[in-house]
Amino acid sequence: MRLVDEARDVTLVADRTRMLQVLGNLVGNAVRHTPEGGTVTVRAYRAGPDAVIRVIDTGVGIAEEDLPHVFDRFWRADRSRNRRTGGSGLGLAIVRGLVELHGGSVTADSTVGKGTAFTLRLPLGGPADTDKST
Repeated sequence: MRLVDEARDVTLVADRTRMLQVLGNLVGNAVRHTPEGGTVTVRAYRAGPDAVIRVIDTGVGIAEEDLPHVFDRFWRADRSRNRRTGGSGLGLAIVRGLVELHGGSVTADSTVGKGTAFTLRLPLGGPADTDKST
């Protein structure tokens, strides 16, 4: 795994435990789906009022028709997997829920055979920082 340190000017106000849960899930999935010799890269940087964190792997990838479902509860790309062989199907739904509770968003981009990138966008000042109109 490779950590790219681009975050020198990024201080994110967030629940540490929940963000560790989010990143642990994303990195764990990336490692699990990246074959020997592949890479998992974590990048963090500032983009305007947001912190952007990307988890990028060179793994097996996710089919285009499956991408809209990756954050659905109990959904698995590999239908032959079950709780004993591949988790509960809740991990990415939990990731989305926790990121949204922090006022952010998460997206996934992927190419089969080349890898997947999950991108988190979180307001630097925390959830209250998302509504500046009041």
